Amino acid sequence: MISAQAPGKLYIAGEYAVVEPGYPAIIVALNQFVTVTIEPSHDYGRIASKQYQENSLYWQRQGSELVFDNRDNPFHYILSAIHLTEQYAQSLGKPLGIYHLNVNSDLDSADGKKYGLGSSAAVTVATVKALCQFYDIQLSKDQLFKLAAIAHLDVQGNGSLGDIAASVYGGWIAYRAFDRDWLASARRELSLTDLLNTDWPGLQIELLTPPAPLRLMIGWTGTPASTSHLVDRIALFKATQRRNYRAFLEDSRDCLHRMIQGFHDGDLTAIQHEITVNRQLLNQLAHLSHVTIETKLLKTMCDTAVELGGAAKSSGAGGGDCGIVIIDAAKDLAHLLHDWEQRGIEPLKLNVHNVIE
Repeated sequence: MISAQAPGKLYIAGEYAVVEPGYPAIIVALNQFVTVTIEPSHDYGRIASKQYQENSLYWQRQGSELVFDNRDNPFHYILSAIHLTEQYAQSLGKPLGIYHLNVNSDLDSADGKKYGLGSSAAVTVATVKALCQFYDIQLSKDQLFKLAAIAHLDVQGNGSLGDIAASVYGGWIAYRAFDRDWLASARRELSLTDLLNTDWPGLQIELLTPPAPLRLMIGWTGTPASTSHLVDRIALFKATQRRNYRAFLEDSRDCLHRMIQGFHDGDLTAIQHEITVNRQLLNQLAHLSHVTIETKLLKTMCDTAVELGGAAKSSGAGGGDCGIVIIDAAKDLAHLLHDWEQRGIEPLKLNVHNVIE
């Protein structure tokens, strides 16, 4: 049996701005995983997952028609990953096989709580990795990222693909997105093999080393959020308030540059300061766009951490899901954890996952 896994992720800073090519974000991979196993079969194939048996679908009305949105359905990412990886396998002269593919995810809780840890990205990466083992294909991390990013983008259609990067490279990363318009054009001109072996304009992935005293805490508010739909709404703001959107991008870029330098310098105080700045920028974006990024419970979670000397903000698209706290590991956190639990905020006992070469 072939088995491959990919970790979940959380955004630390740079959300929303990172969807634009070249604008940085910091993301961390976590030690919760999607595992994909493959067993050869002779007569028929099967794709199965106990976690995804009862997945819901979003839909909208266009006239009299129901239009379904598949961006939150993990099976579509699995199928896209299969399609792209097998296309690549065929380009290498590999005969295609039949197999049973099973998916097991740690990214949601056993009782079905969805923590927003990037399951669609992790399942895409894990599926590509498992199929590359099945077809005896060797990929570098850069090639794995590119193949999984194309598969994910074919389903989601928007986003930065930073969650793919976190699942591929692990640890703490500074990420700058590639030019999606360039990729769309390049796919019409280049073979898949050439796409995986050429530089993608704007793409930068840098591994970061956190300062020794830095402790990452994660609180889950109990309200799942749809990243793709929130990004859609910010895209509308971009189209109608270009000057305000451009100011947000520039301020976020400057904030992230200073935060990344804080990692280079091992300066926890500088990192915490820029976390606070980034929270303020996201709250300004929310106000201008009328999109709820920091919910009331996320605000409470962050404010209680700040009172104890931490820096805190929402993680990812916001609207629910998780918040993060950057705090000195020497601080006594018992009071904070108790306060969170009293308010219905679940502390997630997760650690950073570093990919071993």
